[in-house]
Amino acid sequence: MIETPAIRPPLTQIPREVCCAQDYEWLAPNFIGEAAHAYVAGGCGPELTLAANRAAFEQTAILPRMLVDVTGGHTGLELFGCHLPHPVLLAPVAYQTLVHPLGEVETARGAAATDSCLVVSTLAGRTLEEVAAQAGDKRWFQLYFQPRRADTANLLSRAEAAGYKALIVTLDTAIKTPSLRAQRAGFAMPRQVVAASLADYPIPPQRLLERGQSLVFQGAMAEAPTWDDLAWLLGETRLPVIVKGVLRPADAQRLKAMGVAGLVVSNHGGRALDGAPASLRLLPAIRAAVGAGYPLLLDSGIRSGSDVFKGLALGADAVMVGRLQVYALAVAGALGVAHLLKLLRGELEVCMAQAGCATLADIGPDMIYH
Repeated sequence: MIETPAIRPPLTQIPREVCCAQDYEWLAPNFIGEAAHAYVAGGCGPELTLAANRAAFEQTAILPRMLVDVTGGHTGLELFGCHLPHPVLLAPVAYQTLVHPLGEVETARGAAATDSCLVVSTLAGRTLEEVAAQAGDKRWFQLYFQPRRADTANLLSRAEAAGYKALIVTLDTAIKTPSLRAQRAGFAMPRQVVAASLADYPIPPQRLLERGQSLVFQGAMAEAPTWDDLAWLLGETRLPVIVKGVLRPADAQRLKAMGVAGLVVSNHGGRALDGAPASLRLLPAIRAAVGAGYPLLLDSGIRSGSDVFKGLALGADAVMVGRLQVYALAVAGALGVAHLLKLLRGELEVCMAQAGCATLADIGPDMIYH
């Protein structure tokens, strides 16, 4: 079944029902069709990891300090040579034209209006050049390896030419378990929703399997990237390369040793291996493995400024939000995205003030109650 993804056009003003960042999640079903919403909101398989992500934040408590002077406080930070006014980035989310006709172009406008960092997906519904033209100067590109190395190299060249400042390479979804929630809702990607940046690359010929070969091992995984591919990539680009999808401390150490500039501790928002642990749970171990000063980002499950605080306290330098930006985009376009970022920053500032932390450097493991 193919439905009209958007059941109500985005608003031109912020709805009065939005009192906090997570309210966009509650409002989104009024603007996105049922099947499309199941695709956006759902995780893989029975959604064990999706639930674990939220449970990890809900079960983590903040232990505040008293009588701290925070009147000189701010949320600014330096990351990969760029000053960011706050540590909340927009994660790479594919196919945003599913929920808004302008898709990532509107998301870019919302990011630019708040001087926020936007990460644009290889699978964006608008070309990386179109999005770059509307984004501010804080823009990164997320790369999926393509079956042909020449196409991957061309994507890199295009990202560099379009002024993207860093490259996030996602390595945890070479194969994905289908979303049972989306399947049961009858979701099928509408024909007009495509990966615009890949439109001019030839479709690889279908791999022919011999009798007894696996559709998974010899089929889908035959073109999955390897450590050698990542080493090749590091030699092909002048941009800092950040690897997304890291959950094992040993992998984190190996990536750092080979010259990767930073990591995103992530389980793909519960959309990769179902049954993997919550990203937040693994963050302290990965911070210990790579040491202080090495850039770590976190995603998967963030819904509020206090969630951002918890991620920073447990070892992240910054966080990325995925589903929330899609919900805000569906509800109110660029205005909604900008408002979401403003809310998250405000919620973080209030949390910091109440916890006795004037700057991000003051937020450490001692702020968490175990």
